[in-house]
Amino acid sequence: MKDRPEALISAEEISRRVAEMGREITQDFEGKQLTLVGVLKGAFVFMADLIRHISLPLHCDFLRVNSYDAHGQSSTIRLEFDLTQPIEGQHVLLIEDILDTGKTLHFILSHLRTKNPASLTVCCLLDKGLNPDLAKEVRYVGFKAPRTYLVGYGLDLAGEYRELPYVARVDLKKP
Repeated sequence: MKDRPEALISAEEISRRVAEMGREITQDFEGKQLTLVGVLKGAFVFMADLIRHISLPLHCDFLRVNSYDAHGQSSTIRLEFDLTQPIEGQHVLLIEDILDTGKTLHFILSHLRTKNPASLTVCCLLDKGLNPDLAKEVRYVGFKAPRTYLVGYGLDLAGEYRELPYVARVDLKKP
């Protein structure tokens, strides 16, 4: 059995902040229908909790990109699964787990803009602050995060730790 890393951001802190974010989104998009686009796989837990706190009519869709190798190292970004519904003319809220270097987010935003949404807004759980220019694209941020590898609450390392109800730091072992 793998060791459970110690919580950096507790389940209670996450729950409280996600509820706050849901209220902010509800207020900001009042009177509009929203399409939430979750980035698989990391954002699925965050998105599931967040939609329960958004009091608006909404649709959900997903896309999947891969930008890390099996050792948690950044590699080439690939679109593995695209949206299943059109978003042209829709108010889209992109749900991302973490803003790290910003390369993946830049890739996804460029891709989604080709689909002509009425608006495209970004909501991410964690921001490491590594790309201040791209951070301007992110309207909703759950937490500022340390510049280390994080797991839990949907985030993984080689498919492990997603089930943790909190966010934790892990030390990467060199292969």
